[in-house]
Parts: sequence; structure tokens; C-alpha cells
Amino acid sequence: MTVSTLRAAAVVVVSACLAAGCSTSGGTDSGSTGSAGGGTYTVWDPYPQFDDSAAWVKLLQQCGTDAGVTVKRTAYDTSDLTNKALLAAQQSNSPDVLIVDNPVVSTLADAGVLTTTEVMKVDTTAVSPNLLAAGQIGGKTYGIPIGANTLALYYNKAVLTAAGVDPAAVKDWASLTTALGKVKATGKKGITFSAIGTEEGSFQFLPWFWGSGANLTKLDSAEGVSALQLWTDWLKNGYAPNSVINNTQTTSWQEFATGQFAFAENGTWQLGNAKKAGFEYGIIPIPSKTGGTAPAPTG
Repeated sequence: MTVSTLRAAAVVVVSACLAAGCSTSGGTDSGSTGSAGGGTYTVWDPYPQFDDSAAWVKLLQQCGTDAGVTVKRTAYDTSDLTNKALLAAQQSNSPDVLIVDNPVVSTLADAGVLTTTEVMKVDTTAVSPNLLAAGQIGGKTYGIPIGANTLALYYNKAVLTAAGVDPAAVKDWASLTTALGKVKATGKKGITFSAIGTEEGSFQFLPWFWGSGANLTKLDSAEGVSALQLWTDWLKNGYAPNSVINNTQTTSWQEFATGQFAFAENGTWQLGNAKKAGFEYGIIPIPSKTGGTAPAPTG
């Protein structure tokens, strides 16, 4: 797995501990003078699914080897990582480097957990401005992206074939909804996605919102309401399960991986999992309301 297939808008941020020269959570020499002259650097990430054999962990270790330091990596679930980072900062025991989802950057920066790339003399000139913005708050840059991802519709080829649906014919909301109805008639499930009331649900709603022609400056426009109505109608008609209301992008993917669903809205970071799903899959762009590809956010 490459870095770009990891969880969406992940940002590498540097703890203020590293800049201030405090000790790391392991009590080792963190190399906090800013040089790469040896020592141990602690790295916390939100990827507990990766063990020491994973490409991601090997990449971290190689980075340490190349820099002449030792990397001590600890993985936590996404929400747990934020809480532990805040607690560690209160105890002056922060890790040197954190890898977090970009919505967390403001929380950690406001709490004084992070330092800036300017202080650390990290050159960010080669990073695209729109991607670098994921680690910026109040005009200051606290981190850099490790990759960029977006959303699409995954489909189960066998489920669609049994329902007589050609995925290439899904070009707009009407054709997608018709396809979901055909799938339901065969006894399978239509589509799963994340509609949870967090940034994950907002992230997944944006292609439908933008695809309706709506603009974020007017959330209650007729176009925006039509996007919400689309999702609501899918639930009412049994095309999507009620579980989407509490689904994260991970649990939504787990539903799709059962092989019972025709479609799943999810990110390009799931490509590795798709190859392990045990069934043939395909990918199509999320359609806009009247046809064509809907704008999708960059993670």
C-alpha cells in the first residue's frame, strides 16, 4: 500500500514538544534539538490496522534509517488518538510527530499541542496550496499532507449483473436510483454510505450537495434540499439501510465488504481493501443530479 492510499486528508503535524526540547513519551532522547544526529523520535498515527509488516510501518522505519534516527511508532483509533494527544500535551509528554485527519488540526493547534512548519524550518513550497491548506489554521501551517484522496462509487459486479444493471448506464441520480430499485427487487441491498453527524458524514454528503448545483454559502437552497431528499428517499424506499445514519466510512465499507450491497460511496484509500474483498468490484464517479460527474472533495 502506498502512502496515497491511506485514510483521507491525513496530515503530518509536529508536536510543540519537539520544538521545545521536552522528553518524549518513551523517555528517550528525541533529537529535539532539530538535528538528525541520532536519538529516538516518537510517531503516533491513526492506523492500528497496520502491523510491523505493513508498507506504511516499513516506510516510517525507512525514513528513520535515512535520517539516522530511530522511529518509535504507536497506533491508535482516530478519536482515541486526539484524546491521547491532548492528554499527553497536558503532561508534557507529547510524541514528536502526529499523523491526524485535518479536522483535528485546529483542536490540537488551539490547545498548544503543535508547532509550525516555519519554526521547524520545513519547506512546503512544493506542496499544492489547496492540499497544504488541510494543515493550516489562522494563517499558520502546522502540518503537511501525506497524500490526497477523494470519493467514488464502488460496485459489486455480481450483484449488478444479477439485477440486470449496467454500471456504465449510471449517469445521473435518476439512473442510479432506478438501479438501486432493480437491485432491491433481487433481494440484495442497494447502497451504503456514511451519513454520521461528523466530518465524515459531511465529507460524504458534499458530492451530492455540490452535484445538485448547491453552494456552501446557502445550505438551505432548493438544490441543497434536493440532495438531502435523495438520501432520505433512499432510506424510505429501502435502497439504503438505516445504519448509514451512524456509519463511519470504515463501518460503511465493512457493510459493502459483506458482498450484499450493489454500491458503496467510499474513498480511494479503500482500494487495498477492495482487492481483498473476495468479489469482483468496479468504480464509477459519483454522478451529479442531471448528468455528468459530481464535484468531490479532496481528502
